[in-house]
Amino acid sequence: MGAFHAYDIRGIYNKDWDRETAYKVGYFLPELLKADKVLVGRDCRLSGQEIHDAVLEGITDAGADVDDIGLSSTPLVYFGTANYGYKASVQITASHNPKEYNGMKVSRENALPVGLDTGLGQIKQWIDQGRPTPKAAKPGKVTEIDIKPDYIAFLKKYKGDYSNLKIAFDLSNGMSCLFAKEIYKRENATFLFDEMDGSFPNHEPNPLVPKNVEPLKKLVSEIKADVGVIYDGDADRVMFVDDKARFVAPDLVIALMARYFCDERGEKNPRVLQEIRSSLAVAEELRGKYNADVHTWRVGRAFAAPKLREIDGLWGGELAGHYYFKDFFYSDSGMLSSIIVLRIVSALKKQGIKLSDEMDRLTGYENSGEINYKVEDKKGAMDAVKAYFESTETPTKVMDFDGYRLEFPGWWFNIRPSNTEPYLRFICEATSRDVLNEKIAAADEIIVGKFGGKR
Repeated sequence: MGAFHAYDIRGIYNKDWDRETAYKVGYFLPELLKADKVLVGRDCRLSGQEIHDAVLEGITDAGADVDDIGLSSTPLVYFGTANYGYKASVQITASHNPKEYNGMKVSRENALPVGLDTGLGQIKQWIDQGRPTPKAAKPGKVTEIDIKPDYIAFLKKYKGDYSNLKIAFDLSNGMSCLFAKEIYKRENATFLFDEMDGSFPNHEPNPLVPKNVEPLKKLVSEIKADVGVIYDGDADRVMFVDDKARFVAPDLVIALMARYFCDERGEKNPRVLQEIRSSLAVAEELRGKYNADVHTWRVGRAFAAPKLREIDGLWGGELAGHYYFKDFFYSDSGMLSSIIVLRIVSALKKQGIKLSDEMDRLTGYENSGEINYKVEDKKGAMDAVKAYFESTETPTKVMDFDGYRLEFPGWWFNIRPSNTEPYLRFICEATSRDVLNEKIAAADEIIVGKFGGKR
């Protein structure tokens, strides 16, 4: 049962979990969420059809009906769940993971995420206990439906005039292939890897891994594009490359989005959500220029989406390239995010400002990016790093709700265990490269030298 995580169910299919688990998740879901009908979609992974069939069998054996939308991006399932009032939905996907992985993202009414603490843990317990799965006297029925036109119509409401832009896209052979060409067909756009293929033959569908962005960077340089756009496998995340073919730090895009919500739409004093790894530059820009109320919270949709709803925030984002919107049921959509960012790039260009210029303005610190360590004693290593830095100087702020974030004059760090992968993650930011390197080396000495961690 190693596939149940804080946010979702995910692991190597037929190793970490299998068809029987998929069936039982489907079977127990209607009871868990008190739903007599479940919306189901899947991404294009090679194991997706088998899992899909098992989930549908479980749901209908439990006596509930299924509305099946077939091949789908994860945000399409969120849209369907909230827009049409489903009490339960499942997207079969492993998001950005390699091809041998698969999983499920489960949502309840209003597209609220169901995580380990809000329902998946109960299903795991029922499975672990061997709870029986008797077939209902009246099995449910499956209806195939198509909600893509409604979703595309919704997205197009936010689309701007991009006629002054040259745009490069990398669809990662993933689920953005369902929508990107339809939405951007009249633009000066060039597409890479634009056919769905669950074997991901060109690169893994994870834009956070630098080598996976290299083809897009090359294309941006070759065609002299104003911006490059790359989606992950299930299209709930998006990342960008500027006109100089440089990767744009995803957390800084949270600040960039104020140009749409505040400058263009005229929203005043917005509430915005960032996560615990966000650069200081994000809050400085939003508070200083827009008088925003910036909230910091835990990493992951299972935490971010409910938090944005709780604070009635207008938008929010994560270092991993998830962006959440009140307008989108407090959920994340890579496609909607790109539509908004392209509006901003177009508006900047009309003012004679390149995306690279704007990102240089927003980038006020030296940042390590996230450094991943494989280490057995994650908690021990975390506590040791925290204790060491606290012994060298007094922090000005301490956050302990997702690992630790400690802020000091001129620098800060966050150290946290991954919720989906076997890593301890460390990120550090400072006003100078020398200070940054010094702090990374100190953390490295503890995690690697004392705890046997490996980068």
